Amino acid sequence: MSRIGKLPINIPQGVEIKVDKNNLVTVKGKLGKLEQQVNPDIKVEVKDNNIILTRPSDSKNHRAMHGLYRSLLNNMVVGVSEGFKIVMEFNGVGYKVAVQGNVLDMSLGFSHDILMELPPEVSAEVKQEKRQNPFLTLTSMDKQLLGQVAAKIRSFRLPEPYKGKGIIFEGEQIRRKEGKKASA
Repeated sequence: MSRIGKLPINIPQGVEIKVDKNNLVTVKGKLGKLEQQVNPDIKVEVKDNNIILTRPSDSKNHRAMHGLYRSLLNNMVVGVSEGFKIVMEFNGVGYKVAVQGNVLDMSLGFSHDILMELPPEVSAEVKQEKRQNPFLTLTSMDKQLLGQVAAKIRSFRLPEPYKGKGIIFEGEQIRRKEGKKASA
C-alpha cells in the first residue's frame, strides 16, 4: 500500500468537496474553487469528513497514481482553506522589484527592466526596508501555479555562488565558493 496514498485527507470546516461520476473532484473553500480530474482507476470517496483514495491493484502504475492524486487533492484542500505563500529575496546591488496591478517590474542589473504579467490567481506584495534587499511575497491557492510563477521569476537571475547575487527563496542556503587566489 502506498504510504502517502493510504493516508486520509481531513476536510477542514468550510471546505466543500464534490466528486462527479467522471471522477472530477471539485473543492470549494473561502479562498476559491479548484478542480482536478482523477484517473478513473483511482476511486475517490468522501466519508466522515475525510477523503479516501483507493486503487484497484498493486501494479506500478496504480501505485504511482495513488500517491500522486492523494497529494494533489490534499494540496487543493489546503489551498482553498489556507492558501500557499512563497517569499523571494532579491540579492544584488540595485536590484529592485515593484508591483503595478498584476504586473511585476523587476530591475535586475540588465540594460532594461523586466516586466512580467502575473496570472490572476497569484497575488504579489513587495516589502523593502531602507538600505535592505527587497522581498517579494507571492500568494495563491494553487500550489502548482505558484511554484511555476516563482521558478519563472527566479530564472531571470539565478543565485551565483561567488558573491551570492540573484533571486533566493526564503530559507534557502546558497553554497558559496571561494574566488581565485592572487599568485605570489
